[in-house]
Amino acid sequence: MRPARALIDLAALRHNYRLARELGGRKALAVVKADAYGHGAVRCARALEPEADGFGVACIEEALELREAGIRAPILLLEGFFEAAELALIEAHDLWFVVQAHWQIDAIERARPAKPFTVWLKLDSGMHRLGLAAQDYRAALHRLQAMSHVGDVVAMTHFARADELGCDRTEQQLALFNQVCAEASLPTSLENSPALLGWPEVHDAWSRPGLMLYGASPFAGAHPVADRLRPVMTVESGIISVRDLGVGEPVGYGARFVTRRPSRIGVVAMGYADGYPQFVPNGTPVTIDGRPGDLVGRVSMDMLTVDLTDHPAAGLGSRIELWGAQVRVHDLAARCETSAYQLLCALKRVPRSYVGE
Repeated sequence: MRPARALIDLAALRHNYRLARELGGRKALAVVKADAYGHGAVRCARALEPEADGFGVACIEEALELREAGIRAPILLLEGFFEAAELALIEAHDLWFVVQAHWQIDAIERARPAKPFTVWLKLDSGMHRLGLAAQDYRAALHRLQAMSHVGDVVAMTHFARADELGCDRTEQQLALFNQVCAEASLPTSLENSPALLGWPEVHDAWSRPGLMLYGASPFAGAHPVADRLRPVMTVESGIISVRDLGVGEPVGYGARFVTRRPSRIGVVAMGYADGYPQFVPNGTPVTIDGRPGDLVGRVSMDMLTVDLTDHPAAGLGSRIELWGAQVRVHDLAARCETSAYQLLCALKRVPRSYVGE
């Protein structure tokens, strides 16, 4: 069997959720959209359900997967519904949903559910992606509150730049949210992962931890709170071939790496078809049998190469960590000019195994 695998530490997942609850102080909606950021939504939700206040998913398809797996905790559709016909499924499966557009309010008004809907009404406070404009928000809220088949309403927004701790955009968005919702007396939800970790002045009833659940920091540098996170996913593979090369020999496509000394090069069963970034620079860190090492050469579809010259004991079958406890995924992301979100969500073709259940 190909040695590539992703090891998912569910004990670390629970640790990170508890940290989110500690920081938020109230309820935390564990975001498991996009297959739990590549970690496996069903397994992660099962691991968290005994203590999670609820789960967040992008769409009804993701919610139904959890319900079919036996998850009974509240599930919020973070993008709401895409057509009015979904309201029947929302009622049947007891789902919560975000309202972010006027046409959705029209559809809710026409619905006749047996049990009142739980609605999260989204304000566009400056992200300019989804949500109602500030001048329309209160009228929409009053409309919803006048409907007998709408129960609880949560006021929410989403921060665009909370991962930039020196940026005042988050303070501007918070001020607008507080101004619009000042007299509403509603439970609120503002805190995503970077807000939970880096903006202690933000307080609400429902936080929405996502990336931090999986042990990755949203910040560019070290951060004392984010450093308490434990990585959940370790991506590793093994060496399947070793080459002894002289000075001046190119390795891989495009001669991105040329040996400057007699070298031992190990070929690892992992490539961009697995979700590892193709154009990482020479010297990108890996671990080789637990010791720091370097990737060299261009990553190809199914394989990449590492420098074994200073690892004389390494050879066929040696374990290579691409990211995990020793090579943190957010550090790798910074090196290859992408994000931890993309690396985790892009993982594919690599079987997952779970520990810490």
